[in-house]
Amino acid sequence: MMHSSVDKKSSEIFEMDSQRTLYPYVTGTSVIGIKYKDGILMAADMGGSYGSTLRYKSVERMKPVGKHSLLGASGEISDFQEILRYLDELILYDNMWDDGNSLGPKEVHNYLNRLMYNRRNKFNPLWNSLVLGGVKNGQKYLGMVSMIGVHFEDNHVATGFGNHLARPILRDEWREDMSYEEGVKLLEKCMLVLLYRDRSAINKLQIAKITEEGVSISPPYALKTFWKFNAFQNPAKGAEGSW
Repeated sequence: MMHSSVDKKSSEIFEMDSQRTLYPYVTGTSVIGIKYKDGILMAADMGGSYGSTLRYKSVERMKPVGKHSLLGASGEISDFQEILRYLDELILYDNMWDDGNSLGPKEVHNYLNRLMYNRRNKFNPLWNSLVLGGVKNGQKYLGMVSMIGVHFEDNHVATGFGNHLARPILRDEWREDMSYEEGVKLLEKCMLVLLYRDRSAINKLQIAKITEEGVSISPPYALKTFWKFNAFQNPAKGAEGSW
């Protein structure tokens, strides 16, 4: 009898260990990245939503990776922290070779592609969409990877609602020779549209840049908003008028 009860207990522990994340808990919304004349610019707000509740308002979702890369994430915040832990180990291992070389953004992006796809195949995905940008040896690099390992490179990328609301603006207005000021202005335009249309967006954002000199991330700041559009004031009346 004792033997069977031990077996039962061990099987219960095994079942507990095998549980998977079925849905995310605390999530961040869109990240937008663009190439500009000197490097890469990235923007994200600082909201952390618990379901539909904006629970945290000081969540940093853009972090430097090694010497040449910058990572932004939307999705589950704790999974993003886990990814940063993996990347810390990767960069430390790379530095220990002490061979005068260091991982560039292309290598880090490839690593993230494999990581996300591997976890997806185990039915235990990291619930994030990632934007990875960087500059190494004068070469600018910008790519993204989804939670199931779908990845690509482009001159501008976005996650979440940004894919639907910001990228059309970027397709119209982005240029390869944009100055830093022009790039920031374009990102702020996209973030303002997202603030108006994405319920999870908040008016507290950061803009990060990476060049050959390294990464700098701005202090949090707010955009000037205008909420007196007719459609914002009385949506029901606007809808009646359209019939």
